[in-house]
Amino acid sequence: MGNIFEDPRFTAVGLFSEAFTGLTSRFAVQFEQHRVSPVEFEVLMRLARSPQNRLRMTDLAGQTSLSTSGVTRVVDRMERGGLIRREACPNDRRSSYAVITEAGVTRLEEILPGHLQLVQQWFIGQLEPAQLDQMLDSLRIIRDAVNPCATAGSTGEDHHDPSTGPVAPAR
Repeated sequence: MGNIFEDPRFTAVGLFSEAFTGLTSRFAVQFEQHRVSPVEFEVLMRLARSPQNRLRMTDLAGQTSLSTSGVTRVVDRMERGGLIRREACPNDRRSSYAVITEAGVTRLEEILPGHLQLVQQWFIGQLEPAQLDQMLDSLRIIRDAVNPCATAGSTGEDHHDPSTGPVAPAR
């Protein structure tokens, strides 16, 4: 019987975890310099890259590592800081959108040049173009399997999760 501790599946997950941890620790220093947490940066980027610069709160939770209550706490804090605002959802009065503000865009514009430099240095620049393409394809397959909500709201189309009950009529 082989040694279970040598299973290559552990190696695959371990390497992924070590790479992710290494990248996030390199990014964290820069985020601190710009007075934004890694989660706040992720929220700002998700909103900036979404149609109309907004996402439903539930979609934002699905796209991040946060629960719906966690998103609410982060959005509350960021709203107090002027980086995002909430808008009522016209199709569902129980739902609201998180929207990036001009101040949020400005903060991202301050962060992104240095962040992209770090991404290039420690991530993209470590791979040949074909390796990067293959890795991105592989990550999308894994992401879609383990987190199918990760792209929720990114098409700009309002969608409804039937498990949350009926949609309130538009007014």
